[in-house]
Amino acid sequence: NDPTSTKPPHSRGFARGSLKNLVRLEERRGPMSIQRLNQERVVSISGEVSGRDMAGAVADLQAALGQIPLPQGMVIQVSGDFEEQQKAFGELRIGLLLALIMVYMVMAGQFERLIDPFVIMFAVPFAAIGVLASLHVTGTTFNINSYIGIILLVGIVVNNAIVLVDYINLKMREERLSVVDAVVLAGRTRLRPILMTTLTTVLALVPLALAWGEGGEIQAPMARVVIGGLITSMLVTLVLIPVLYATVRERAWRKSEAREAGDATVAPATAPPATAPVHDSTE
Repeated sequence: NDPTSTKPPHSRGFARGSLKNLVRLEERRGPMSIQRLNQERVVSISGEVSGRDMAGAVADLQAALGQIPLPQGMVIQVSGDFEEQQKAFGELRIGLLLALIMVYMVMAGQFERLIDPFVIMFAVPFAAIGVLASLHVTGTTFNINSYIGIILLVGIVVNNAIVLVDYINLKMREERLSVVDAVVLAGRTRLRPILMTTLTTVLALVPLALAWGEGGEIQAPMARVVIGGLITSMLVTLVLIPVLYATVRERAWRKSEAREAGDATVAPATAPPATAPVHDSTE
């Protein structure tokens, strides 16, 4: 049954011969199929991550692979779900930046000045404290749904600050109150509405954050991020935003007074000298 001993059929112009005189058969192991990516030969090794987050597992894997000497022209690259996650994070970063710009533009058009939206936007970075705290307490990993929750926070955390700053401007304009008096009155008057709006949103997200029902674990990180950010931003809105707003307005008022005082002192010096009546000596 040796294939090399099989003689080919007789054909005109060709002589009979044994196949083993022309080839040599050897048994070797080889791939069942050859995969190529961008015209380069690749070998895929798949695995599952269980009991820990993907980013931590990939970091440990890359540290272990870095100790392996590689032949010339060979590289090891982690792809699959991790690569898709990194691409999604890059797109979400662009979405977060656009959300910040759009929120600022809307508030600038509403207040018709640039300094008030700038003060209100300080509530956004401080919401990150609540985001990190909620993820740490609940043991939740930072994933795509958590990132979406942060983008939602950009448009939610500024609502309470908008209500507070708008009320301060209203009292300063209608009742001619000073900045400090208007801030104190707005903080005392708007405390209950801010607490009510924040608590209603937080309580509505509690069932989703507890991951009840089938598939609830997928959306739970987004709800936990929003809850933590809202609680922190509420405290920042009630304490930091009024102080920062009063400081900025007082400094702007002092600069305007100094500018007006400078204009008042310069005006007499630049005024034309008064002409005295001339008497004719011939009279």
